[in-house]
Amino acid sequence: MDHTKLWEAVKIEMELDVSKGNLMWLKDSNIHRMEEGVVYLNVPSTFIKEWVWKHFHNTILRILRTHNESVRGLDYVIAEIGGNKKEESIRNIKNTVCSELPLDDFYINKEDNLNPRYTFDSFIIGPFNQIAHAAAQAIIQNPGKVYNPLFIYGNTGLGKTHLIQAVGNYIKKHYPNKKVFYLTSEKFGTDCLECLQTNKMAYFKEKYRKYDAIIVDDIQFFSGKEKFQEELFHLFNHMYDNFKQIIFSSDRHPNYIPNLEDRLKSRFGAGMMVDVPTPDKDSKVAILKAKSRFYNLVLEEEVLNHLAENINSNIRELEGVLNTIVIQTQMKGKHLSLTEIKNLVKDAVKPKKNVSVKEVVKVVAQFYNIEEDNIYDKTRKKEVVKPRQLTMYLLREDFCLSYPSIGEKLGGRDHTTVIHSCEKIKGDLKTDPSLTQELNQIRSML
Repeated sequence: MDHTKLWEAVKIEMELDVSKGNLMWLKDSNIHRMEEGVVYLNVPSTFIKEWVWKHFHNTILRILRTHNESVRGLDYVIAEIGGNKKEESIRNIKNTVCSELPLDDFYINKEDNLNPRYTFDSFIIGPFNQIAHAAAQAIIQNPGKVYNPLFIYGNTGLGKTHLIQAVGNYIKKHYPNKKVFYLTSEKFGTDCLECLQTNKMAYFKEKYRKYDAIIVDDIQFFSGKEKFQEELFHLFNHMYDNFKQIIFSSDRHPNYIPNLEDRLKSRFGAGMMVDVPTPDKDSKVAILKAKSRFYNLVLEEEVLNHLAENINSNIRELEGVLNTIVIQTQMKGKHLSLTEIKNLVKDAVKPKKNVSVKEVVKVVAQFYNIEEDNIYDKTRKKEVVKPRQLTMYLLREDFCLSYPSIGEKLGGRDHTTVIHSCEKIKGDLKTDPSLTQELNQIRSML
């Protein structure tokens, strides 16, 4: 197959997995040459080269090998407008890897399902995920003996999958005699269903019990699936009794996964449960700095602060905003001003969700298992005072209601009472980590 046909075949296969918008990045690319098993791909600019390497490199290399088994590497050549071509090595670019590394580094290993790029070295640590990272570090020192199971929960896009796979990759590298396996709850359920339908449940049980470490992502999808929960329960007991490491992730605390069996909740709570909340401002600044270094992009402090303060979404969306800035910077050939960036990302700056006072009261009351009316009443019962104060704090800090308005809506209280309650919660948050976790869970429920 000649170079033109080979490249067309690659693009056709990529259309199955990649949106047409993203395929535009490959519009002006073609195969320049192939030497000693390395395919050299023409790309229009350094920026596009780095973008293609980051997002498509593994996919392109995999497809090339399906059409030509002699392909063992992929490199890039910068093709200038007008046809004048110059080669530019990418081997010295920070945070990249040589295209001629062993092929195992480019593929998710079917034996363990681990993504080799999810390592501790590439994991960005901040105050929001520090505890989760510390727990993961403790596990890798003595798998199966410390924090077993580890249960990490938090909203989507906060790096949970990266962290739990980093544990798997570390165990795989440093404990070669231990077998590790990563899978989603959906995959577990699919395997279970297939074996049920073909009377191969004995095979199903043995398939997973042979591993020394099991990592199951997105546990919330077991909600209401009794047979899958039963098999997970038996697998858990086998792993735990034999000092094998178990790691789970979910988008919420197991107590708030509907129709999840109590015996599973009890097992999850036997080890270490860690919440990964939305990144604080300092963490978002650190993430932006780390990501921008990959693109050799320098962002002023005022730009970093603006993005960190106003992008109230997850890490993936934060990276998406940064990608937009990088593209515009490349197109204009200059650093963007704060005003230009504000205009560029204005659609990503999401206003805080409008939630009624009644909804906040309902969620807080549900969380603390009390009646909603208790929060409005003037009772001073200990089990009510804290939820009421947290309600006031949320209405003030998250939804910007005035002190008098909060007092009026919560039973006609004086505004000084509301001020005292908010200050009390602020002070307690500095010294009580459990209160911080409770507040983050309530926020996620809202």
